[in-house]
Amino acid sequence: MSDEAAVVTAEQVQAAILVFRGQKVLLDSTLAALYGVETKALNRAVKRNAARFPEDFMFQLADAEFATLRSQSGTANARGGRRTPPFAFTEQGVAMLSSVLNSDRAVAVNVEIMRVFVRLRQTLATHEELARRLEAVEREVGQHGEQLGVVIDAIRKIIAAPPAPARRIGFRDDSPS
Repeated sequence: MSDEAAVVTAEQVQAAILVFRGQKVLLDSTLAALYGVETKALNRAVKRNAARFPEDFMFQLADAEFATLRSQSGTANARGGRRTPPFAFTEQGVAMLSSVLNSDRAVAVNVEIMRVFVRLRQTLATHEELARRLEAVEREVGQHGEQLGVVIDAIRKIIAAPPAPARRIGFRDDSPS
């Protein structure tokens, strides 16, 4: 692996993965930064090879999705900002990018991105298998399992993805009423 690829860590890739339309995706601007190219150069290469990127490999965010993304990231839509919705690349789309971008860095970055997607799938499969086993235990325990049911519910809460903490907006008034 080259020294350039060491700059891209699994944590960076994992933090950049978003979910749109029920799919884990990476945005064009994020991928361009990882590959060390301009976003418009990446998009130009993709458009030249449009047949390689069907809808399940890549899609452009709808205006509403784009507005949600901007509001969540805190970017303004004033001058200097992006005016068109970004393209979102699924795992297959990212894999296809390596055939479009012909650089050592693109290949090395793609390898790391693919490893992250594989780890995410393995983690999800582990959780699904654990959930199946818990259901099987519940069925076997039947009516004697009221106490065991409490334990199983606690385990389910532990393996469930933790909810994002709600961020409060405004200020707290600590003055006595």
